Amino acid sequence: MAGLVSSALQAIAPGALLAVNNIEVVYDDIVLVLRGLSLEVPSGAIVALLGANGAGKSTTLKAISGLLKSEDGAITRGDIVFEGASIAGAEPDAIVRRGVFQVMEGRRIVADMTVLENLRVGAFTRTDGAAAVREDIDRVYGYFPRLRERTGLAGYLSGGEQQMLAIGRALMAKPKLILMDEPSMGLSPLLVREVCSIIARLNRELGVTVLLVEQNAQLALQVASYGYIMEQGKVVLDGNSQALLANEDVKEFYLGGASERKSFKNLKSFKRRKRWL
Repeated sequence: MAGLVSSALQAIAPGALLAVNNIEVVYDDIVLVLRGLSLEVPSGAIVALLGANGAGKSTTLKAISGLLKSEDGAITRGDIVFEGASIAGAEPDAIVRRGVFQVMEGRRIVADMTVLENLRVGAFTRTDGAAAVREDIDRVYGYFPRLRERTGLAGYLSGGEQQMLAIGRALMAKPKLILMDEPSMGLSPLLVREVCSIIARLNRELGVTVLLVEQNAQLALQVASYGYIMEQGKVVLDGNSQALLANEDVKEFYLGGASERKSFKNLKSFKRRKRWL
């Protein structure tokens, strides 16, 4: 048990771009979803947030991006600090203006707008002028050449192209931190590898910091340098990606074959709770 004590339970190190400090999140004034969660994201890093369905990963991102209110959720304890200032409970547009943008699960592109119009929506909060926006649209097309060729409505794009558009729209906000929620969902293995390569490239070339939520732990730990594992609304384990990939519990609960996870789902869930919680 001692080896499973998370360093996230210790004090958050100073100087992190994002620090989530012991937050609790409640929905509808009743349902406690996050139970004292802490994590940090250093500037320039890709950090993975892993866990089973219902662990609270998406709720964590919504708490950071200010989207809890749309689902009758609220932060009832703790704080979220971005670049040294609290953003807990701030309005989503204010958080975007500070440099935090969330790419939602399921892409959430505007289907009855064109690709270009979707990209311009991403720049809605910017004040640096039309020329700068056009320059960044060209930059997005440079990373996603297929989008330049798609001049029709975004709803007709393939799943992979929609994911590229969702990431491109995020880039149009000129973010310092992108929150990515399940970018591999619904994509073929080939497209998953392509999207992950793009995430790594954006981090490397543009210096964009990424907090990556994924159920595909193998994938996430290959692209991230550090990871946190959640169970029932709290972090139960964290460490650098190589250490997590080598951890026997992580291998058993998150890196097994799909058929094994399906066959032993209930047993593994019980063993996970017993060992970590």
